[in-house]
Amino acid sequence: MQKFDTLKAENFAGSLIDTLNSGSLSLMISLGHRSGLFDTMAEMDFATSHEIADSAKLNERYVREWLGAMVTGRVIEYDAAANTYLLPAEHAAFLTRKAGADNIAVFTQYVAVLGRVEDDILECFKNGGGLPYDMFHRFHEVMAEDSGQSVLSSLESHILPLVPGLTGKLKAGIKMLDVGCGSGKIINKLASLFPDSHFTGMDLSGEAVSKARSEAFTKGVKNVEFIVRDLSDFHQSAPKEEFDFITTFDAIHDQGKPLNVLKGICRSLKPDGIYLMQDISGTGHLEKDKEHPIGTFLYTISCMHCMTVSLAQDGEGLGAMWGEEKTKEYLSRAGFTSIQTNKLAHDIQNNWYVVRK
Repeated sequence: MQKFDTLKAENFAGSLIDTLNSGSLSLMISLGHRSGLFDTMAEMDFATSHEIADSAKLNERYVREWLGAMVTGRVIEYDAAANTYLLPAEHAAFLTRKAGADNIAVFTQYVAVLGRVEDDILECFKNGGGLPYDMFHRFHEVMAEDSGQSVLSSLESHILPLVPGLTGKLKAGIKMLDVGCGSGKIINKLASLFPDSHFTGMDLSGEAVSKARSEAFTKGVKNVEFIVRDLSDFHQSAPKEEFDFITTFDAIHDQGKPLNVLKGICRSLKPDGIYLMQDISGTGHLEKDKEHPIGTFLYTISCMHCMTVSLAQDGEGLGAMWGEEKTKEYLSRAGFTSIQTNKLAHDIQNNWYVVRK
């Protein structure tokens, strides 16, 4: 029989109240980001709700109620005497599009996106199975924005330099494959930067691939192609030793057959080729993941998206937090012999693996 610790109970109750407030604040921060309110207020001094609404071209009554949540959430400062509001520069540095990779507001969008499938996930708790990609409203859109600020912003400065000499090879002309390309923002950017190289993107989602093709057409990028493809049999169907450079950006852990995909990547890679793999930096050990700065967030994303979309394909359901140890195990089983783990200072959620045969 456990002994009841009253102080422990009171502290936990207090933490639950904090959680309730923080969860609510996440939704309102998401609205502030999507509506452009943070970007608008970052350019203003103390202003009334009417002035803020007019500048943002939004309805004042809704803006005023949103400001209430921002003030009580200690995000925005309030001058009661003048009835005016201010977004401090120190807060804007983590809430606006100008903040780039530091913009935490982008991530708050996942809360609302995942909330839409809560009922369906509950059914999975009861009956097993999973939810397919097309059940997730706006997920690819939010994921593209997330990737845009964490990957695109540092593609040339931090990511490509992880592989010595890679930029020179891309300039000279090589063949690259991006597996699980999503909406294609990364590969379209690379294709525009390196017109003498050829780029191929593959993804299970027809919706995502359609967006990728549309962006390529709009930007006039012609050295790229996108293919809708189920990669469950990639270990057998992948072209042999065709690509000089292959990438995956947070794409392996939610595959139905992740080992088959990795074997296919190994098969497709030329003998002297490079595979660059971005994946979540969990350890796979709860006692260690407790110390991860966004561990709870990542396990939530895993439970309500990464794991379930894999299970929907009758897959392994590894989940986002499968960990570096298991990642290296799978890479070795796929046929790779050289695996180097890298971390980027601006990216608290991922490891970057430089992998060779």
